[in-house]
Amino acid sequence: MDLALIEQQVKAVVGEVRESAQLTGGKLLVIGCSTSEVLGKHIGKAGSGDVAAALFRGIAQVQQEYGFALAFQCCEHLNRALVMERATMERYGWEEVSVVPVPTAGGAMAAYAYSRFEAPVVVEQIQAHAGIDIGDTFIGMHLRHVAVPIRPSLKQIGEAHVTAATSRPKLIGGARAVYVKPEADTSCS
Repeated sequence: MDLALIEQQVKAVVGEVRESAQLTGGKLLVIGCSTSEVLGKHIGKAGSGDVAAALFRGIAQVQQEYGFALAFQCCEHLNRALVMERATMERYGWEEVSVVPVPTAGGAMAAYAYSRFEAPVVVEQIQAHAGIDIGDTFIGMHLRHVAVPIRPSLKQIGEAHVTAATSRPKLIGGARAVYVKPEADTSCS
């Protein structure tokens, strides 16, 4: 597996999602990733720290440039809990849970992120502004309502299927509701 290519691919996808979702400081991107799927194996069967490291490098390059926060989804053995920086947890008021993800319970990607963050914590659930799913890990439960698909130009990272989404505020109201802020009336009467 070409780790440099994986790093380039994920960097490109994160860059496209960042642009579509307008991710900047104060926004949160959730990443769900099966390193097994990136290698062309069955999810949960061939996790790779080397693949996780390459992915993390590519993701972090875009994140550091634009300042959005990251959350990495753990595998089903940790009920899809999420790894993030303590500062992100505190900013959003989420509650920490007691677990340390490892490759066999949490997944290689979440375990690697936990080892690389300055002050890592795990939380049970979030509502992210946007998300990227690498290898069909099902991140939808961690996106704000309403999720809107993003179609990145790359459909795969390594051998893993890639999907992405952003979110928008809910449209509420009825027939008389207005969803676009009207321009101020500057005419004199």
